[in-house]
This record gives sequence, C-alpha cells and structure tokens, in this order.
Amino acid sequence: MFAESPIKRRKSTRINVGNVPIGDGAPIAVQSMTNTLTTDVAATVAQINRIVAVGGDIVRVSVPTMDAAEAFKEIKRQVSVPLVADIHFDYRIALKVAEYGVDCLRINPGNIGNMERVRSVVDCAKDNNIPIRIGVNGGSLEKDLQEKYGEPTPEALVESAMRHVDILDKLNFDQFKISVKASDVFLAVGAYRLLAQKIDQPLHLGITEAGGQRAGAVKSAVGLGMLLAEGIGDTIRVSLAADPVEEIKVGFDILKSLRIRSRGINFIACPSCSRQEFDVIGTVNELEERLEDILTPMDVSIIGCVVNGPGEAEVSDLGLTGARNMSGLYEDGKRVKERLANDDLVDKLEAKIRAKAMRMSEENKIQVSVKD
Repeated sequence: MFAESPIKRRKSTRINVGNVPIGDGAPIAVQSMTNTLTTDVAATVAQINRIVAVGGDIVRVSVPTMDAAEAFKEIKRQVSVPLVADIHFDYRIALKVAEYGVDCLRINPGNIGNMERVRSVVDCAKDNNIPIRIGVNGGSLEKDLQEKYGEPTPEALVESAMRHVDILDKLNFDQFKISVKASDVFLAVGAYRLLAQKIDQPLHLGITEAGGQRAGAVKSAVGLGMLLAEGIGDTIRVSLAADPVEEIKVGFDILKSLRIRSRGINFIACPSCSRQEFDVIGTVNELEERLEDILTPMDVSIIGCVVNGPGEAEVSDLGLTGARNMSGLYEDGKRVKERLANDDLVDKLEAKIRAKAMRMSEENKIQVSVKD
C-alpha cells in the first residue's frame, strides 16, 4: 500500500549514467563506492555484485593509477551495473577508462591541469557520451577560497563548484551532475540549497564522511532527508565507514520513509512493551535478514498486541496483531480467518510474506526478488 509521495521535485536536466537515467523526474538513483583495492579485480567484482544484489543502481570505483585503470577494464567486462570512475588530477587516467567503457567520470575539470588537458577529457566525454560528475568537498576546498571565507561555508562550496561548471560551459558541455558534500549536515544542506537555485543540472546528494554505520546512517538520514523533502536531489550516496552494502540499504530506507521510492519490504513494527504476546524484536530482526532478497514494494506490520495492531494492519499489505497463543492475520487491510501460532511465527510469516510478494509481483508484472 505504498502511497505516492507529496514531494514536488526540483526540475533538472536529464543525463544518463549507462542505462540509468538521472534527473528530469527519473527515479532517484542509489549508489555506493567500492572500498576494495581496484587492482584486486576478483574482490572488487565480488563487492560490486553484492552492492547490486541489494539494489545499487550505480557503483563508483576509485582509479588512482594506470594499473588501476587496466584493472578497471577487466572489472567493467565482468559486471553489468553502470560504473563511475573516481579520478583525481591525472587526465590520462580519464582518457584510458573512457577507452575501456566507463559510464561516468568523477573528475573536477579545474584540477587536471591546463585547458588543453581539460579539453581533451571533455572532447573524449562528448565523443563517447560519457557524463561527468563534479565533486566538491568541504574538506578539500581551494586555498584561495579557504583564505577568502576563513572556513568552509555553503557559499565557498558553491563558488568552488561554479568554477568547474564555468569550465564545462566554456567547452559547451552540459552532460554533468554536481555534488557539494560536507561532513557537517548544515554546511552540506546549505550548499545544496544554494546550488539548486543556480543551475539546472542534476544534483548528487551526500553527507560525506558521515561516520560509522549507526551514527553515519542517522546523520545521512537527517541531512539527505531535509534536502529530499524539499525536492532537491537526483542521486544519493550514504557515506558510511562500513560495508558498502549497508550504504545501499540505508539509502533505500531514506527514500522509502519519504515515499519517494520503494524497494522491498517496509516493516512497521512496535518497539515492544509488556503487552507484547510474542518476541516482536526477534521476529522482525529475523525476518528482515531472511527477506532481504525481496524486491516487491510492500508494507508488513508486526505489532505485539491488539492496542495498535489492528489499526496498522488495516493500512498494510500484510499485518500481524499479537494475541495470546494465536495472533491475528490481516491481508490488504482485512482480517482473515487464519490465525498464526506464536511459537513459530518467523517461519510461517516468511512463507506468508513470500507468497504475498509473489502475488503482488504477478499483479504488477515486476520481479519479486533478486533470486528470480
């Protein structure tokens, strides 16, 4: 029962990263970045495949050397997801990965040398239909901007971004997206708000270096949530000091909470209290782990008692309301005759949820899970 989001998104131009459309009303893409050594092809491909398995739309790969560029060639051959090459300073690496089929270049035009070098990269991008992502970071602002503003400010980040934009404008290249990331939520949000008023290109959102899995997820949810709720943002990355797979999961959870994009099961569960008739926390945690492969968007409510249980179940695709020994079951908001014994709920609920997902996928002609 996934309701349409009330958010009106900012109008932006369209670019394509491989087969993934970005901007102009396209679904907000969720991406991550590998943290393996790029020269370890097997490890990098394995990590990319795990990112894709949980829904990653785009994957960024660091390419700091020519050896890494050669490894990138083989990585690209072995995966199907669009790849962004993360490059700093050396324009020759950008030309090499373009030759090897990169889907997007993350490279700041102002940081790769003289105009001749910049032109060679931009011309190559034009010829091969490769977009560019300009990436400004509050921790690496140009020295003159640090001196001008004294400290990173939204205005400083945007001024840095517009320098790179001006270069691409002069070269008649408009296939780019921009990020203005910072580890401080208010700094990043302020910069994105300013930039959104200045350009029409897609914006890639992120709170950079957000922290560990728990704290970073909270900080990212707050910062990205503020922007997304205002309609700002065309792609997102949740930057965590954790497995990149977790970045994708949190990213989809943020979009799901704002009713922007749904993938998989939205569990509605009570925090539990002395009224609970079964182990709500254990049941939900086990089901989340078992059902990560489900792609079908659906709401599943699991409430431990009859106080709030019926109300939540009536607005869910599948709902369980706790009662002594046997709990009540709802489907599409209606109570069904069948009741489930509380002593083996996880197995029974998993079967019910998978069957419901299959029926919903058939009705909507969508893939039910990554195992299909």
